[in-house]
Amino acid sequence: MEQLITLSIMVVKNIVVVLVLMGFVAYTTLLERKLLGRLQVRPGPNRVGPFGLLQPIADGVKSFFKEDIIPDEADKTLYVLAPGISLFTALSLFAVIPFGPTVEFLGRQVKLVVADLDTGLLYLLALATLGEYGVVLGGWSSGNKYGVLGALRAAAQMISYECALGLAVIGTIIIAGSINLSEIVNAQAGLWFIVKYPFGFIFYLVAGLAEINRTPFDMPESESELACGFNIEYSSMKFATFMIAEYAHMFTVAAIVTTLFLGGWMGPGPAYLGPLWFIIKVFVIIFFFIWERGTYPRARYDQIMQFGWKFLLPLTLLNVVVTAALVAMGVL
Repeated sequence: MEQLITLSIMVVKNIVVVLVLMGFVAYTTLLERKLLGRLQVRPGPNRVGPFGLLQPIADGVKSFFKEDIIPDEADKTLYVLAPGISLFTALSLFAVIPFGPTVEFLGRQVKLVVADLDTGLLYLLALATLGEYGVVLGGWSSGNKYGVLGALRAAAQMISYECALGLAVIGTIIIAGSINLSEIVNAQAGLWFIVKYPFGFIFYLVAGLAEINRTPFDMPESESELACGFNIEYSSMKFATFMIAEYAHMFTVAAIVTTLFLGGWMGPGPAYLGPLWFIIKVFVIIFFFIWERGTYPRARYDQIMQFGWKFLLPLTLLNVVVTAALVAMGVL
């Protein structure tokens, strides 16, 4: 009976996390279009439903009924699997991200995290890497040379910035003394790591933008250069799945930034407000991503690669060395 209750709680947490995340993803597309519209002095979507609130639903229905074309030269199995790989990895990353403290529910202590792994941070880094396979396989399996070129550029960019991203995380491990995400959040009870480790926060945010292909790092979808990049041959719901995965990855990066540097669920008030504070912090980061997209132009590919290898990577490595020295001296 005890095992059945534990399993039921696990299933409920999975369902809640997926449904809430997909709802946020759907309406973040509307939020982004509205905010970009305001930044560019235009209204944004306002025709479907009051204030355009039904626009995401209309876009979903439209995607379902668009013609689904599979190129004759495509590797059909991988062509169909590639969008699913991208979406699966984006959703699976949330399994170890704690969105609240331990609360009492029906006389039981329930952790507000799907799986509280001792190696949660390693799980995030490992699974995030698998998301690149969706992009690479999507471009290669379509049988289009522009798609292959876009996939190769995307892979090179994402691998390059993963090195800096991993180094930016090491400082939080050194300060917290753990790779368990719940323990990292608890270690910020006195002072958030954005104060203790500000350069790590900045470096992770920049590398995270490159990982999710947001402006100015949106080379994998540089329409003017690659005719839409790796997903050029995708249509209907397969194309929409890539877009959903992109926004889900954006939420993942925002949630990781919140967990590692902004105190996770911590905030004033009782424990049950933890998920609310977590969501507010995530949307602050999401707002930054949208604001930044409407502000900065796309960089050239060679500039992006040079910035990653010659500037960001050495700085993150230096930051780790300095942080380790400060921790050893007892300053942090």
